[in-house]
Amino acid sequence: MKAACVRDYKLLAKKRLPKFLFEYLAGGSYSEVTMKQNIADLQALSLRQRVLSGSPDIDTKVELFGSNYNLPVALGPVGLAGMYARRGECQAIKAAESSGVPFALSTVGVCPIDEVAKVSNKPFWFQLYMIKDRSFMIDLLTQAREAKCSALIFTVDMPVPGSRYRDYHSGLAGESWLSGNLRRVSQAIMKPSWALDVGLLGMPHKLGNVAPVLKKNSGLEDFMGWMSSNFDPAVSWKDIEFVRDNWDGPIILKGILDPEDALQAAKLNVDGIIVSNHGGRQLDGVISSAKSLPRIADAVGDKLDVLVDGGITSGLDVVRMLALGAKSVLLGRSWVYALAAKGQIGVEHVIDLIHKEMIVAMTLTGCRSLKDINRKVIDNSLIK
Repeated sequence: MKAACVRDYKLLAKKRLPKFLFEYLAGGSYSEVTMKQNIADLQALSLRQRVLSGSPDIDTKVELFGSNYNLPVALGPVGLAGMYARRGECQAIKAAESSGVPFALSTVGVCPIDEVAKVSNKPFWFQLYMIKDRSFMIDLLTQAREAKCSALIFTVDMPVPGSRYRDYHSGLAGESWLSGNLRRVSQAIMKPSWALDVGLLGMPHKLGNVAPVLKKNSGLEDFMGWMSSNFDPAVSWKDIEFVRDNWDGPIILKGILDPEDALQAAKLNVDGIIVSNHGGRQLDGVISSAKSLPRIADAVGDKLDVLVDGGITSGLDVVRMLALGAKSVLLGRSWVYALAAKGQIGVEHVIDLIHKEMIVAMTLTGCRSLKDINRKVIDNSLIK
C-alpha cells in the first residue's frame, strides 16, 4: 500500500512492528478517553472557507527560538523511537533537516545525544525529564550543550508514569523479565522484516542517554522500571531554577494544560511552553490540547512562544492549532508511524504531506502567511 496520509502510515506500521512496540506507540493511559478526544476535538473545528482571495504565494515559514524553519511543525520527542527503525532517531533527524523543521531528541531515546549529533548538520532540541539523580541531569545537560543543542524541552507532566493497559496486555510491562522477554521475542519473530532490520542490525537496543547510570541493565526490558523508579514525583516550580542554572539556552516547558500554570511559567521567564497532555498517555480524562489551547494562548501568548501537540495528523490540523493560538505544533505518533513504515523517507513524506495540506487549507481560508491564521479562520461558535 502506498501511503497517502498519516492513517495509512499507521496501518503500515502495525503490519511491520512487533505487537508490544506498536501498542506502546499507539496506546494511551487507562481507557484512552483523552487520547481520543485530542483527535475528536481538533477535527470538530470547522475551517471557514473563503474564496477568490487572490493568494498565489503561500508562506509557511516560522521563527522559533532564534532559528528559522520552513514549517510551523517540529518532530516532537518520542521515547524508544530507535526501536521503530534502525537507529531511528538518527534517521528522523536527517528527515527533519532535509525538510527544514526542528527535531527533538528524547531523554529515553535509543540513540544517545553524541550519536545523533554526529549525523546532524544543524542544532537540534533536547528533551529532559526531572530525574532524581540531579548530578546525572547536569551531565545530560552538559552533553546537550556540547552537542550544540539549540533548545531544551523540559517535560513537566510526568512526575510519575501513567498506567497504560496496552503495555500490560502486550508484554512490555507487568511481567517477570523472563516471561516478558519471551513474549516480546515471539512477537518479533512474527515480524521478520523488523527482526532483521532493527532487531538484529539495529543493535544495541539500549536507552542510549541513560545507559551510563543503568550500566548492564540498560535494555528495553528495564525501560518501564527505570521510569517508575527514577522520575521525580517531588518536582515543583522551584526546580525550574535548577534547570535554568544549568542551561543557558531557550527552555520550553512541555505539559502545560491550565492557564494558571501557563502564567506561572511566564513569571519564571521560560522561553516557551508546549500545551500538551502527553498524547493522552498520562492522566486520562483531562482536557484535550485543542480545547485548552485558546485560553492559554490568550493568557500568555504575548509573553512567550506557545506550542502545542496532541492529535495532529494533517496539515489541516496544523492550521486549526495555529488558529487557536499556537505558534507551532509538535508531531508525535504521526512521524513515528512513518518512521516505522518507511524510515527516513517515510518521515520526509509525512512532513511533505502536511506541508501540501497546509497550502490547501491556507489558500482556501484566505491566508497568505502564518500571521494571517487566527480565530477568524475557524467557526468561532465551535470554540468553547
